[in-house]
Amino acid sequence: MGQIELYRKRLIPDQNVALRDDEIVYVDDNILVTRWKTLKPKKDFDHGSSCYFLGSGIKLNKFYRPAGDLLYWYCDIVDYDFDREANKLTVTDLLADVIVHPNGRLQVIDLDELSDAGRQHLITQSQLCNALDRLDFLLKCIYSGDFDEMKETLNKYEKL
Repeated sequence: MGQIELYRKRLIPDQNVALRDDEIVYVDDNILVTRWKTLKPKKDFDHGSSCYFLGSGIKLNKFYRPAGDLLYWYCDIVDYDFDREANKLTVTDLLADVIVHPNGRLQVIDLDELSDAGRQHLITQSQLCNALDRLDFLLKCIYSGDFDEMKETLNKYEKL
């Protein structure tokens, strides 16, 4: 099997972008780990790493400041579509996100976008339900302490 082609699909705005510059550092049947630099560096962060949890519809990201220290953990709620023939993974952002700050502060964001997407029929009912189920799963992981295991998975493989 050759290199996996990685794509990020957004619903708002409607776009599908090849993540050609993301470096895949590890992949198995359950996870895919990448390192990346932002396409347009921001004041607060300019690089990071991501762990795609393929079975749970969660993409866990570490956003780093330019100096290299952790800004925060950013969790995307996503759908995965793997085309084996083309060796292509398309990751659809289901809009709901969770930010976990190093001090433990938690932010659930973009639920307004998820609601707007539902009203405007930009997202299917199945996708909307999946987004809410996965958000619920993620929040339960965070509240129970199981999120630490997810963070450790990314920490382990981002250094390869």
